[in-house]
Amino acid sequence: MNEPQTWDLARTALLTIDLQNDFLHPDGAYGRAGQRADSIAALPARIAPLVKAVRKRGGHYISAQFTLVPDASGEPLIAPHLKKLRPFLTKGDFAPGSFGNTLVDELYPADFVIEKVAYSAFYQTRLEYIMRAVGIDTLIVGGIVTNGGVASTLRDAHLRNIDTVLLTDGSAAFNEEVHEATLLSLATVTGRMSCEDVLAWLENAS
Repeated sequence: MNEPQTWDLARTALLTIDLQNDFLHPDGAYGRAGQRADSIAALPARIAPLVKAVRKRGGHYISAQFTLVPDASGEPLIAPHLKKLRPFLTKGDFAPGSFGNTLVDELYPADFVIEKVAYSAFYQTRLEYIMRAVGIDTLIVGGIVTNGGVASTLRDAHLRNIDTVLLTDGSAAFNEEVHEATLLSLATVTGRMSCEDVLAWLENAS
């Protein structure tokens, strides 16, 4: 892995995973079900300065957002394991173009939005197409959950020889011990930096 300080910031994107209303807003699917964590709620405000900084350096902000594709009657196509894990998900949740599927206000709008149907932002999405089209080689990654969408995306990037930095406090899980264990397990596939350190790097890069 190349050291982040050697990256061309004009060819770098900040990629966030699943920071959308259905996960974070009180009126979203998870909020209505009482599924929340303070560590997750704190992420948008922590990441927002990085969006401005990466754009100032000529980079981009990409938001990958979990999507439940509706069938002809509007019922969401939910994988059996997810339906068992999250039985409260129902018609309209995470639907394309809906309030719940939309990026949270603190980060809206992204330069590009990726609809994803599984954990990884690379799996059956247009992410790689966008990266090639606008010349993105390297990724700064944060979002939720650390052990799910974030980890899967970082591992897929590693398989594609894409250098990444994981935001250690710009990602979170519903369980802090799981978050910390995942940070350790990802050390072989990604760089790791705090939001404060990344912001200083972006602002002070020559």
